[in-house]
Amino acid sequence: MMTPSMAQPADTMLLQVVSTISNSSLLQPGCSLLNFNGHVFLFGQKGWPKRSCPTGVFLLDVKQDELKMKPATFSKDSCYLPPLRYPALCTLRGSAESNECQYIIHGGKTPNNDLSDKIYIMSLVSKTSKKATFQCVEKDLGGDVPEARYGHTVSVVYSRGKSASVLFGGRTYTPLAQRTTDNWNSVVDCLPSVFLIDLEFGCCTSYVLPELQDGLAFHVSLARNDTVYILGGHSLQSNARAPSLYRLKIDLPLGSPSVTCSVLPGGISVSSAIVTQTSDTEFVLVGGYQSEHQKRLVCNTIVLEDGRIEIVERASPDWTPDIKHCKIWFGCDMGQGSVLLGIPGASKQLVSDANYFYILRCKGAEEDKEEEVAAQICSQPVAEDPGDSTPFEDSEEFCFSAEASSFDVDENDTYNEDDEEDESETGYWITCSASCSVDINTWVPFYSTELNKPAMILCSSGAGHWVHAQCMDLSESMLLHLSEANVKYFCNEHVDLSKGLQTPKKLVQLKKQPMKPLRKRAARKLAAPVKKSFLRRLFE
Repeated sequence: MMTPSMAQPADTMLLQVVSTISNSSLLQPGCSLLNFNGHVFLFGQKGWPKRSCPTGVFLLDVKQDELKMKPATFSKDSCYLPPLRYPALCTLRGSAESNECQYIIHGGKTPNNDLSDKIYIMSLVSKTSKKATFQCVEKDLGGDVPEARYGHTVSVVYSRGKSASVLFGGRTYTPLAQRTTDNWNSVVDCLPSVFLIDLEFGCCTSYVLPELQDGLAFHVSLARNDTVYILGGHSLQSNARAPSLYRLKIDLPLGSPSVTCSVLPGGISVSSAIVTQTSDTEFVLVGGYQSEHQKRLVCNTIVLEDGRIEIVERASPDWTPDIKHCKIWFGCDMGQGSVLLGIPGASKQLVSDANYFYILRCKGAEEDKEEEVAAQICSQPVAEDPGDSTPFEDSEEFCFSAEASSFDVDENDTYNEDDEEDESETGYWITCSASCSVDINTWVPFYSTELNKPAMILCSSGAGHWVHAQCMDLSESMLLHLSEANVKYFCNEHVDLSKGLQTPKKLVQLKKQPMKPLRKRAARKLAAPVKKSFLRRLFE
C-alpha cells in the first residue's frame, strides 16, 4: 500500500462549464444519480414529487453543454418509493462479471425529514426514446436489521460464487428517550457495526469489530471482489476527519459468513469526497472537505489490485475562481471518469436556490471512450445545500454513484412542471380502496396542505400500501397528527386496534333546511318579543 505522494504528471483533468441548465432546481444537494445501461437518471429531488412526475425519477440528458430532464415512470407492480435524500446506494449485479445491474437503495431522508430504514431494489424495465419505466421492490429484512440512517454506504461483495451487501456508518436521530426540546432533531453517529445483508433471503447479521472504534459518516467506500475499503469520513463524537483507512474482508462459505477488518496506513483526511472509475482497477478521488472550514481541492488516484490499495496524489484541474472561493460545493460521479460538480449561485442569480454546474473529466482524451465498468462503485457522500445547514456540516451531506453518457432524446420532450399529461400512466394515481373517490381527471385540492397531488398515508397492514387521506375520511388535523406521530396507521379495510390507530369513523352530518327569507316588517315584529322574552328570563 502506497501513501499519498507527489502529484503525478499523467492525465490532465478538464473542467467544463455546463452553460445552460433546464429545470436545474430539481438537481439539489441530497439527490443521487443512477446509471442503467449507459443512461443516467436523477433520483431524490428535494420535496415531494410534482404531479407531472410522481415518481421523482428523471432521465438526465447532457448534450452540447446543456442539461435537460425527462420524467420517468414506474411499473404498476412497483412499491411506493419516496424521494430519499442522502441514501446509501450501489449497483447490484448477478455476478462480478455480469453487465446487467440493479440498484440497491437504503436509508436516507424523506421530505418530512424522517429517516428511512427500508431497502429497495430498483431496476429498469424498459427504455425507449420517449419513455423509461422502472420497477421498484421493497425487500423485507430480518435478523439484525440496521436502524434508519443517512450519510452511510452500502457495497456489494462477491465470494465463493455468492454475493452479499455490506452496510456501514452513517448518522441517525438521537433516541426518543434522550430527546429534549433543545435537541429534538439532533443527530448522532451510528454505532460502528458492520452489517452483512443477504438480499436473496433478507437476512441481516451485524458484526462488532475491535478495529472500528468510531462511527463514521460521509466516508468513501470502494468494493472489489470480496474486499471493501473504507476511506476517510467524519465523526461527530470526536469532530474529526481522521486519515483512516480500513479493509474489510468478507468470506461467504456454505456456513456462517466471516468478516475481518484490518487498519491500513496512508489514509486521507476527507469527508464527502466523490469517486469516479476510470478503468477496471483505477478510481479518481475528487472534492470533499479536509477540515470544517476548508474544501479539499487536491485529487487522488486510487488503484485496487491484487488485494491491495494504492493512493497517489495527481494533478488537480484548473479550478475556476468561483469554485476556489465558494464555501460549499456538491457533486456526483457520472461514470466513465466524469464528475458533475455544483456550487451555489445565490450571489449571482435572482433565484436564491440556483446552482452553477461543471463537468470534470478525469480521463485523457485518448482514453475517453465507451466501456463497461466491471467493478462496482458504492455510494459517495457530499455536502448539503446552504439552506439546510451551515457550511461544511457533514451531518447534511449526501451520496452519489453513477456513470456518464449522453442520450438520444426528443429535444422537445423534456420535463415541464406545467405539463400535466400522461398522468394516467404513472402508477401513483391509484385506486386505493373499493370506495376510492379520487379521479385524476377531475381532482382538485381537498386539504390546504395539498399542492400537486392528493395527500396519501401509508397503511401498515401486511407489506404496507398507500391510500388517499380523502378516501379514508381523514380530517386535515388528523392527517397532520398521523404524519407527525410515530405510530402505525391502518386504513378502513385493515383496522386493528391492537396495532395502532384506526381511521376515525365518519360522522353523518344532519342536513339543515334553509330558512326562507323574511320581509323586513315581519322580521321586525318577530325580533321585539324575542328580545323582551330573553331579557325577562335573564333577570328573573
